[in-house]
Amino acid sequence: MAAIYSLYIINKSGGLIFYKDYGSAGRMDTNDSLRLASLWHSMHAISQQLSPVSGCTGIELLQADTFDLHCFQSLTGTKFFVVCEPGTPHMEGLLKHIYELYTDYVLKNPFYEMEMPIRCELFDVNLAQAVQKDRVALLGR
Repeated sequence: MAAIYSLYIINKSGGLIFYKDYGSAGRMDTNDSLRLASLWHSMHAISQQLSPVSGCTGIELLQADTFDLHCFQSLTGTKFFVVCEPGTPHMEGLLKHIYELYTDYVLKNPFYEMEMPIRCELFDVNLAQAVQKDRVALLGR
Protein backbone atom coordinates (compact mmCIF):
# COMPACT_ATOMS: atom_id res chain seq x y z
CA MET A 1 0.00 0.00 0.00
CA ALA A 2 1.26 3.47 -0.87
CA ALA A 3 2.24 5.83 1.93
CA ILE A 4 0.99 8.83 -0.07
CA TYR A 5 -2.57 8.63 -1.38
CA SER A 6 -2.81 11.92 -3.28
CA LEU A 7 -1.34 15.39 -3.78
CA TYR A 8 -3.25 18.64 -4.31
CA ILE A 9 -2.06 22.15 -5.17
CA ILE A 10 -4.56 24.97 -4.62
CA ASN A 11 -4.09 28.56 -5.83
CA LYS A 12 -4.65 31.53 -3.52
CA SER A 13 -8.27 31.83 -4.69
CA GLY A 14 -9.07 28.25 -3.69
CA GLY A 15 -9.01 26.77 -7.19
CA LEU A 16 -7.48 23.36 -7.76
CA ILE A 17 -4.51 23.77 -10.11
CA PHE A 18 -2.94 20.31 -9.70
CA TYR A 19 -4.12 16.90 -8.53
CA LYS A 20 -2.26 13.61 -8.60
CA ASP A 21 -3.57 10.30 -7.29
CA TYR A 22 -1.00 7.76 -6.06
CA GLY A 23 -3.10 4.65 -5.86
CA SER A 24 -5.61 5.34 -3.12
CA ALA A 25 -8.33 2.72 -2.81
CA GLY A 26 -11.18 5.17 -3.42
CA ARG A 27 -10.09 7.19 -6.43
CA MET A 28 -12.10 10.40 -6.72
CA ASP A 29 -13.51 11.85 -9.90
CA THR A 30 -12.70 15.38 -11.03
CA ASN A 31 -15.72 16.98 -9.35
CA ASP A 32 -14.91 15.37 -6.01
CA SER A 33 -11.28 16.54 -6.13
CA LEU A 34 -12.42 20.10 -6.99
CA ARG A 35 -14.90 20.00 -4.12
CA LEU A 36 -12.25 18.75 -1.68
CA ALA A 37 -9.79 21.47 -2.72
CA SER A 38 -12.43 24.17 -2.29
CA LEU A 39 -13.50 22.77 1.08
CA TRP A 40 -9.90 22.60 2.33
CA HIS A 41 -9.26 26.19 1.21
CA SER A 42 -12.31 27.36 3.16
CA MET A 43 -11.47 25.35 6.28
CA HIS A 44 -7.89 26.64 6.17
CA ALA A 45 -9.09 30.27 5.97
CA ILE A 46 -11.65 29.81 8.75
CA SER A 47 -9.06 28.20 11.02
CA GLN A 48 -6.81 31.24 10.62
CA GLN A 49 -9.61 33.53 11.76
CA LEU A 50 -10.82 31.35 14.66
CA SER A 51 -7.41 30.55 16.10
CA PRO A 52 -6.80 31.97 19.57
CA VAL A 53 -3.10 32.22 18.69
CA SER A 54 -2.13 35.43 16.88
CA GLY A 55 -0.24 34.91 13.65
CA CYS A 56 -1.74 31.47 13.02
CA THR A 57 -1.25 30.37 9.40
CA GLY A 58 -4.04 27.80 9.35
CA ILE A 59 -4.33 24.03 9.62
CA GLU A 60 -1.08 22.19 8.96
CA LEU A 61 -2.14 18.66 9.92
CA LEU A 62 -5.52 16.96 9.98
CA GLN A 63 -5.47 13.48 11.51
CA ALA A 64 -8.24 10.94 10.98
CA ASP A 65 -8.52 7.21 11.64
CA THR A 66 -7.75 6.23 8.05
CA PHE A 67 -5.59 9.09 6.75
CA ASP A 68 -3.51 12.15 7.60
CA LEU A 69 -3.70 15.38 5.62
CA HIS A 70 -0.56 17.53 5.72
CA CYS A 71 -0.64 21.09 4.37
CA PHE A 72 2.03 23.63 3.47
CA GLN A 73 1.09 27.18 2.50
CA SER A 74 3.58 29.33 0.62
CA LEU A 75 3.97 33.06 1.25
CA THR A 76 1.94 33.73 -1.92
CA GLY A 77 -1.04 31.77 -0.56
CA THR A 78 -0.62 28.69 -2.73
CA LYS A 79 -1.42 25.58 -0.69
CA PHE A 80 0.17 22.17 -1.14
CA PHE A 81 -1.39 19.23 0.65
CA VAL A 82 -0.94 15.48 0.68
CA VAL A 83 -3.31 12.82 1.90
CA CYS A 84 -1.30 9.91 3.29
CA GLU A 85 -1.41 6.90 5.59
CA PRO A 86 -1.77 7.75 9.28
CA GLY A 87 1.57 8.37 10.96
CA THR A 88 3.59 8.77 7.75
CA PRO A 89 6.75 10.67 8.76
CA HIS A 90 8.57 13.51 7.01
CA MET A 91 5.59 14.86 5.04
CA GLU A 92 6.48 18.47 5.91
CA GLY A 93 9.87 18.01 4.25
CA LEU A 94 8.29 16.39 1.21
CA LEU A 95 5.79 19.25 0.86
CA LYS A 96 8.60 21.82 1.01
CA HIS A 97 10.50 19.86 -1.63
CA ILE A 98 7.39 19.80 -3.83
CA TYR A 99 7.14 23.57 -3.36
CA GLU A 100 10.76 23.91 -4.54
CA LEU A 101 9.93 21.81 -7.61
CA TYR A 102 6.91 24.05 -8.22
CA THR A 103 9.04 27.19 -8.09
CA ASP A 104 11.78 25.67 -10.27
CA TYR A 105 9.71 24.00 -12.98
CA VAL A 106 6.33 25.75 -12.97
CA LEU A 107 6.87 29.36 -11.96
CA LYS A 108 10.03 29.68 -14.06
CA ASN A 109 8.26 28.22 -17.11
CA PRO A 110 7.65 31.14 -19.53
CA PHE A 111 4.48 29.45 -20.84
CA TYR A 112 2.82 29.03 -17.46
CA GLU A 113 0.11 31.53 -16.51
CA MET A 114 -0.28 32.21 -12.79
CA GLU A 115 -3.30 30.65 -11.04
CA MET A 116 -3.98 28.32 -14.00
CA PRO A 117 -3.84 24.50 -13.97
CA ILE A 118 -0.30 23.11 -14.02
CA ARG A 119 0.68 21.36 -17.23
CA CYS A 120 4.45 21.08 -17.11
CA GLU A 121 6.23 17.87 -18.06
CA LEU A 122 9.43 18.67 -16.14
CA PHE A 123 7.41 19.26 -12.98
CA ASP A 124 5.58 15.95 -13.45
CA VAL A 125 8.81 14.00 -13.99
CA ASN A 126 10.63 15.53 -11.02
CA LEU A 127 7.56 15.19 -8.80
CA ALA A 128 7.30 11.49 -9.63
CA GLN A 129 10.99 11.07 -8.74
CA ALA A 130 10.55 12.91 -5.44
CA VAL A 131 7.53 10.83 -4.42
CA GLN A 132 9.27 7.60 -5.46
CA LYS A 133 12.37 8.58 -3.49
CA ASP A 134 10.18 9.29 -0.46
CA ARG A 135 8.48 5.89 -0.80
CA VAL A 136 11.84 4.11 -0.99
CA ALA A 137 13.03 6.00 2.11
CA LEU A 138 9.87 4.96 3.98
CA LEU A 139 10.36 1.30 3.03
CA GLY A 140 13.96 1.44 4.24
CA ARG A 141 13.06 2.57 7.76
